[in-house]
Amino acid sequence: MADIRLAADTGRAPGTRSSKRLRREGKIPAIVYGHGMGATSIAVDGRDLRHALSGAAGLNAVLTIELAGEEHMALARQIQRHPTRQTVTHVDFLVVDRYEVINSEVPITLVGEAKDLGSEGVIEQVMTSLTVQSTPGNIPNGIEVDISDMHVGEHVSVGELRLPSGVATEVDPAELVVTAKLSAVSVEVEAEEAEALAAADGVDIATESASEQS
Repeated sequence: MADIRLAADTGRAPGTRSSKRLRREGKIPAIVYGHGMGATSIAVDGRDLRHALSGAAGLNAVLTIELAGEEHMALARQIQRHPTRQTVTHVDFLVVDRYEVINSEVPITLVGEAKDLGSEGVIEQVMTSLTVQSTPGNIPNGIEVDISDMHVGEHVSVGELRLPSGVATEVDPAELVVTAKLSAVSVEVEAEEAEALAAADGVDIATESASEQS
């Protein structure tokens, strides 16, 4: 577990005006709470925050927040962004214990190339992230699903995922993660062909009936 440190300024004044001033100074308003600590208003350097959360662990990076001469292990658990610029405007930090089991949202990534789908098959990723339980130091950066050998009609469910040691999930094992299926165009073509075949059968039956009556 990498030691990512983030210095925090205390005594941040509440309110929109104070927050705007901080952002103009390159700082991000935030709160830190958990493990007996009430919600404490702080501010962190915007550049340092981007650096801390830009690694492979992303938002699951375990941070050491330096606050008023004390150090707190924490995770960024809620990030607010500007609606158009998507810049970070506020962060909630949750203080955690090194040995406690916590919930984390981990991204699911598809790897490989499904070469046996043919021209009509497509891969659909149904689930893009998975809620897992682990200690802070065991949170995986991501979960990979190899789709190389998938054929149309096959799927991968949560129960088939390979989770690292010390990591578990309470998500239903039957929940679909990725599936290989016919493309929407192929399904539409098959439906049209079936309708045409049914219509042709109807014409044949009507013709035979008319011939018998004559």
